Amino acid sequence: MKRVTDKFTNRTIRSVAVIGAVLGAGLFVYFVKRSGLNAIAGEIRQLGMGFLIIIAISTVRQVARSVAWILCMDAPGKLHFWDAVRARVMVDAIGNLIPLGSFAIAEPAKPLLIRERVPLMSGLSAIAIENIFYSLSVGLFIFSGAAALLLNFTLPKGLRVITIITVCVILLIIGVGFLFFRTELRVIRGFDKLIRRCGLNPRALEKACSLEDRVYEFAEHSRSRFVPILLLEASFHLAGVSEVYVTLMFISAAHRPSFLTAFILESVNRVINITFKFIPLRMGVDEFGTGSVSKILSFTETTGVTLAIIRKARDLFWASVGIVLLFQRSLSLRAKGRQSQSMAGTRANDDSGDLCAAGNRLVDLPEDEVVVSPFVVEKR
Repeated sequence: MKRVTDKFTNRTIRSVAVIGAVLGAGLFVYFVKRSGLNAIAGEIRQLGMGFLIIIAISTVRQVARSVAWILCMDAPGKLHFWDAVRARVMVDAIGNLIPLGSFAIAEPAKPLLIRERVPLMSGLSAIAIENIFYSLSVGLFIFSGAAALLLNFTLPKGLRVITIITVCVILLIIGVGFLFFRTELRVIRGFDKLIRRCGLNPRALEKACSLEDRVYEFAEHSRSRFVPILLLEASFHLAGVSEVYVTLMFISAAHRPSFLTAFILESVNRVINITFKFIPLRMGVDEFGTGSVSKILSFTETTGVTLAIIRKARDLFWASVGIVLLFQRSLSLRAKGRQSQSMAGTRANDDSGDLCAAGNRLVDLPEDEVVVSPFVVEKR
C-alpha cells in the first residue's frame, strides 16, 4: 500500500512540475510578444557590458549565503570557504534548472557535496539553521517591501488586498517562529506517534529528532553568531536591490530608478521565487509579476519584462558554472575511485606475494624445525 501511495505522490509531483513548466513557458512567450521582441532586445543592448556588473553583484550574494552557512556549522572551521561556495553554486544550478529541484533535491544535496569535510548530520543541521535565518530575513524583507508599496503608491483593489494579506501572513509566520524559539517546542518529538503511524522509517525519525535537537542547541550555545549571520543575510538582499537598481539604470532611459523602487521590485521577486519554486527559472511568472508592478512604479511593462529576462540570464550564467563544477566533481570522484581500486589491487598482490613466500619457506624447512604459524618457525 505504501509503495502505491509513493508512486502516486511521485507522479503527482512530476505532473505538477511539467504542467507548471509548460504554462510558464507559454506565459513567457506571451509577455515577450506583448512587450515587443525588438523593444526588449533594444533594452538588453543598452545593458551591454553592464551585465558584468550584474554578475559581480550576484557573486556577492553567493558569497554572503555561503559564509552564513559556514557560521551555522557546529565547528565553522571544518568547512572551507571555497568548498561552501562551490557547493552552493552547484546546488543553485540544480534548483534553477530542475522543476521542484530547489526544495526537493538541491538543499538536501548540500551535505552530500561537502561530506569529505563535514559529517552528514552536521551539514544537514547547518543547512536547516541557515535556512531558518534566511527565512526570517526574507519575511522581514518582503514585509518591508509590501509596506513600502502600500504606503507610497496607489494600487488596484485586487493587488492592494493581496499585499495586505501578504503582510498579515508574514507577521503571523514570524510570530509563530518566535514562539517556537522562545519555548523550544519540539514539533517532531511532539508528533512522534502520529508520524510513526504515517509509516516513516524509525531510523529516519530518530535522525529528524536529532536534527531538531541540534537546531535548538545552536540557538542556545551560539547566540554570538546570530548578528553576523543576520547581517550576511541582509547583505544578500541588499545586493539583490543593488542589482535591480543597476539594471534599471542601464535599461530605463525614460524613468530613472530610485532605491525605493528597486527595493520594492526585489521584494516582489522574492515573493515570486518562493511561490513558484516549482517552475524552472520562474519562467513566465516573473515576467508577469515584475511587468505588472513596474507599471505601478511608473516604469513601462517592457522594462519589467526585460528586467526579468536579465535575471534569467544571470541565473543561467551561474547554472552553467554549477554544471561545470558538478562535472568536474564527477570526474574527480571517478579518479579517486580508480585510485582506490588500484591501491587495493596492489595491497592484494603484496599480501599474495607474502603468502607465497611463506609457503616456499614451509616447503624448504629442515626436519628438526616445527611450524608455530605461517610466519613463525621454531626448533624442535
